[in-house]
Formats: sequence, structure tokens, C-alpha cells
Amino acid sequence: MDRPNPGLYRDGNPDPALDPAGQPVRDETVPAAEYAPDAAGYPQGAGQPADDLVMTTPPAMRRFDPWNYREETALGDGADVVGYTVEALDGHIGKIDRSSTLVGDSYLVVDTGPWIFGKRVLLPAGTVNHVDSLDGKIYVDRTKTQIRNSPEFDPDQFGPEYRDKIGGYYDSTYNE
Repeated sequence: MDRPNPGLYRDGNPDPALDPAGQPVRDETVPAAEYAPDAAGYPQGAGQPADDLVMTTPPAMRRFDPWNYREETALGDGADVVGYTVEALDGHIGKIDRSSTLVGDSYLVVDTGPWIFGKRVLLPAGTVNHVDSLDGKIYVDRTKTQIRNSPEFDPDQFGPEYRDKIGGYYDSTYNE
């Protein structure tokens, strides 16, 4: 008789060391230090999450996508954020004057007011890491200096080359 996993069997019988049916079941909700099977073969407190065990999935390393909002920001097509204030990592930078939430073409135009007199900056959607709809605030993961040093916003030049320039600038700020 052909066996699907011949390495599991010796002389027609399953190798007990490799047979999953013969292995104890490990309850992943119990820390290893507390894993002590009782007489029935189950860990103490089986089925209950341990108080000191934090189960999280580590964030995946992702490539900076300048012209799309991150999934966790929950901004989709048609979201109206004009008038929201914008907070950098180290403080307030201004108020949103114009925005786009179109997939692949999402951005914020921020009027910096007195902070950078008369300057408006273009922030690619990929710089947004949190939106507080109740307080009308958007948080970006860049510093005020990085934003101040960004290329000047020029609505007349808003085309593929300009977008590449802006996207490239903010992409490079991740490596600082």
C-alpha cells in the first residue's frame, strides 16, 4: 500500500516520534513557563488567554506608497478632510486647503499660515499615519523641518514629473 508520507512509517506502522496524533497539543494562549500538563494531559488554564501574554502580529515592512492612504487611516474615495488641521511629529503645521482621496492620486494641500508665511505644501497621502475625525486632525509621520524643506507646491506644474519629484522627496525622508 502506498503511503502519502512514507517518512512517517516504518515497517507499515507510523513512527511515533513523527506522528502528530501522538504529540501533545500546545496551547498557544499559555506562556511556556506556565505550560505544565495536568494529569489529563492539558495545560493548566487551557483555552483561556494568559494575562501576561500579548498576542500581536508584527507590522510588516512596507514600501512607501506616496499617492495612496495607508489602509489603517480609513480614508477612502470621497472622504472630505478640507479644513482639518495637520500635525507633524513635532507640532502643528497648518490646515488642509485641498485634498484628493482618489486611489493612486491621493494628497493633501496644506496652508501653513504664519508657520511658513504664505507657503502651501503638498503632502502625499502616504505620509498620513492617523486621522482623528472627531477632532478634525490628520497626523503625518514627518517632522516640521522635513515638511518645510519639501519642494514648493506649484499647482500649475501638477503633473507626473512634479508628482515624481514630491514623491521622491518624501520617500527619501524615510532614510534620514
